[in-house]
Parts: sequence; structure tokens; C-alpha cells
Amino acid sequence: MPAVRPADSLARSLALAYALLVAYACLHPLAGWRDSGLPLFDWLWAPWPKYFIPEDFVFNILGYLPLGLLLAAALPADLGFGRKVTAATLLAGLLSLGLETTQNFLPSRIASNLDLGGNLAGALFGALAGARWGAAVFGPYGRLHRWRTRYLIDGRTGEAGLVLLVLWLVGQLSATDLLFASGDIRSLLDIPAPLPFRAERFIAFDTALTASALVAVGLFTRCMTRGANPLPVLLVLALGIGVKTLATFTFFSPPAPLAWLTPGAERGLAIGAALLLPCLLLPRLAQHAIAGTSLLLATALVNLIPENPYLPYDRQLAGFSNVLNFHGLTALVDSLWPYVALAYLSALGLWRGEHLGGPPARRERRL
Repeated sequence: MPAVRPADSLARSLALAYALLVAYACLHPLAGWRDSGLPLFDWLWAPWPKYFIPEDFVFNILGYLPLGLLLAAALPADLGFGRKVTAATLLAGLLSLGLETTQNFLPSRIASNLDLGGNLAGALFGALAGARWGAAVFGPYGRLHRWRTRYLIDGRTGEAGLVLLVLWLVGQLSATDLLFASGDIRSLLDIPAPLPFRAERFIAFDTALTASALVAVGLFTRCMTRGANPLPVLLVLALGIGVKTLATFTFFSPPAPLAWLTPGAERGLAIGAALLLPCLLLPRLAQHAIAGTSLLLATALVNLIPENPYLPYDRQLAGFSNVLNFHGLTALVDSLWPYVALAYLSALGLWRGEHLGGPPARRERRL
């Protein structure tokens, strides 16, 4: 088999991470495993379902489209267009087949040949796009590779940081109206809020949480990028705000997509931006320390903040099974992200600290 070019490794990393997310979403809530007693593959020949939800079918197509694209982009260019499309579609189809079959053992899930068909269609559309444009984006001289070489640190460290930022954006789609809030273990474990709700208290917590999270995410981005260009930091924060606006429009209050801009979030954005700007001028190791401290503070605050009784989440969307499973996925990513990010920052800061004694040119190239 031809050697995989270094640029393909990013597509492979993203494809693996996305496949794991798909697996979790399809097997959520991962509880109540039992043998139904039915033949394992009977669902493959089941008739058209009595109740058909078009939104779920579209969700199945869209869910596998990025996977097909990433798989096709990760395959060696020597395979050619047709083989790339076939291989990527088959790999995604095998994943879907395995997950649908596994759903036989979950009482809350139903294996469906219609879901499998939607997944295959999405993977095929994605594979066609990946085989056609994957090299232009992920190839050795592709746009993403040029952007990565220009802005991100070298090696797997840069790729891991990029994957973590993508996961952070996924977490912003979770069912909460708090801006940039991550690490909510309390809700994940069904632990009641330690403090009662009062408007002044909630606004103060919301302000501190937004400001510390903005500093943490901004400096996290800064620690994995090269040079002093603030564009990657601004881009990530802008994307986070855009994703939160999309989530608010879709799952909360369609007439008011900016409902997340509470008085606390508004003040927190202003305070966080004022704190972040001078931090971008500090030495890298200082940025590591402040990023980790801000991340710890934001995580503590999100677990202490009172419950918001005015949460405008549209519960009717829970009637769509795929939307409910998607919220289970985003909630898990959102809850665990700060802890993985903190481990990444610690390892990256330790690595950089050990290389401070090298020649200046070598340090600049590695950092």
C-alpha cells in the first residue's frame, strides 16, 4: 500500500474523531443492554416503517456526509477517484451496519434499514466531494495544509489541538443558553445546583464564566498557533459565537437567535476581551499558565452557577430521536472538553519548557 503523505494524517485524525462521535451518538445512552431474542439481522429486511420522520432521515444523511468526505480525503491519492469513493462509502457503510446491529441490544434504540440507507447516501455524497476536492483541501499543497503550516505548530501536537478546537465548537451546540460554558459535570451526573437562583447572583456568575471561558479558549488557540498573528484566535471565538447563535436559533428560540446574549454574557464578553488582548503579548509559557488557570476557573463556575429557570429550550425537538441523541453527544463533548484540553495544555507547556534551552532559531521553529 502506498505510504500515506504527512498531509493526509490530519484527515485521518479528523475522520477517526468524527467516527467516534458518530458511534457515541448512535449508541446513546449506552445503558440497559440486553438481548432482544430476535434474529440479529432481521432489521435489514424489515418493511417500510409505519411512522416515518423525514427530519430523522435527513439527519442520517447529513450525519454521515462529513465522514464520507474525510475518509475519501484520507485515502492515498494513488487509488484514483472511483476507488476512493467506493472505499470511503464501504468503510462508512460498515460502520453504520455495525452500529445499527449493535442497537438491537439497546431497548431505547431501534435498528433500521432506513437509517442505514440514509447513512450510505450521506457517506456516498461526502465521498464524492472528498474524492473530488479532498486533495485540494487536505493534500500536501492543499489549502488546509498551507493554512496549517502557516498558523499551527508542527506534528501531531498541532493536529490534536485542532481536533480539540473542533470538538469545542461541537460542544457549543449543547442544550444550554450559557455562552462558552463547558465542563458541566453536575448536569451530566444529575447533581442539583448548590446555590439557589437569584437574578443578581446568576448575572455575576454568568459574567465571570463568560470572561474566564473567553480568555481560556483564546489563549488555548494562541498556544497551538505560530507567531503573533491574532487572526486564528479571533476566528475561533467568532466561530464559537456563530455556532452558539445557530444552536439558539435551532433548539431554543428561533425568533431570537441572540437570546444567549444575556446581561452577564454581554459584560463577560467585554471583560474577557479586555483581559485577553494584553495576554496575547505575553511569553508562551505565561500564556499556558493563564489559559490553564482560566480553564479551571470557568469549569468551577459552570458547576456552581444556579440553574436558569428561564431556559427557552424547545422541548418539542426531543420528539425527534436523532435530535435527542445529538444532544446526548454534544452534552458529553461539552462536559469532558475542559479536562482533555487542560491535559493537552499541560503536556504542551511541559514540552515547551523543556526546549527553552535550545538555539533561538530552533525554539522559534518548534514553538
